[in-house]
Amino acid sequence: MKALALFRRMHELSEKGEAFVVCTLLSSMGHAPQEPGAKALLTMQGLCEGTVGGGKLENKAIQTARSLLEQPPADSQPIIHDWDLQRDIGMSCGGRATLLFEVFGTHAWTICIFGAGHVAQALTRVLLPLNCRLSCVDTRADWVERLPEAPHFKKLVVDDMAAWAADLAPGSFCTVMTMGHGTDLPVLKVLLARDDLPFVGSIGSKVKARTMRADLGRAGLSPERIQRLHSPIGLDFGSRRPEEIAISIAAQLLLARDAPGAIIGRKAGIRPSSD
Repeated sequence: MKALALFRRMHELSEKGEAFVVCTLLSSMGHAPQEPGAKALLTMQGLCEGTVGGGKLENKAIQTARSLLEQPPADSQPIIHDWDLQRDIGMSCGGRATLLFEVFGTHAWTICIFGAGHVAQALTRVLLPLNCRLSCVDTRADWVERLPEAPHFKKLVVDDMAAWAADLAPGSFCTVMTMGHGTDLPVLKVLLARDDLPFVGSIGSKVKARTMRADLGRAGLSPERIQRLHSPIGLDFGSRRPEEIAISIAAQLLLARDAPGAIIGRKAGIRPSSD
């Protein structure tokens, strides 16, 4: 039953998009406070479920888990610690404990959709089954209310999408598909001015894309920053139906995620559409 409770909590944290560490006691000698196989589920807040023994050993495990969760995703590999309970942890009883630390959830793919119109409605439903943390933001409450519900999906009604873009989490993949050119432009100005967003794309026709790039230049953005814009967003297949446009955009996002250099400069375009 203890194992079942732990796996349930792991599932709950995964659904919420919260990173966690599973700590397993692999072996022990002397007076270790738990039997091999004991598990603890640890988050940045501390012990979440289970135990590897409590006391100083568990405190040490919690500190180790926090340090692992603070590392960049690429460095979050499983690690084994073999501790002398007296020398390394300060337990007077002595003995040894070998623990495995496995990190989960730090590789979550973060995507933000600006605009909740027809294509965004379809795109969220394509992306939600994927392993990602998804947000959709708009000023129109009625459109945001139509979006689906999911634990790892944030639906946000804001007064100023450009201001919200300035505080977006680093590493986010961004798609801009608001009400039109006038509302896309201020958001794109903010997103392209940042250096910590791996993908910024906007919807529309090739004519709209040329106009957008020209307006971004007049707004003071350098050619190098404007070149980072993927517009028209989406791979060149499918019809003008929002559902097919959404699939083409999701395909380009997946390509950008898995092979960032592979789509730079590609003439990817969708059929003209607007929300």
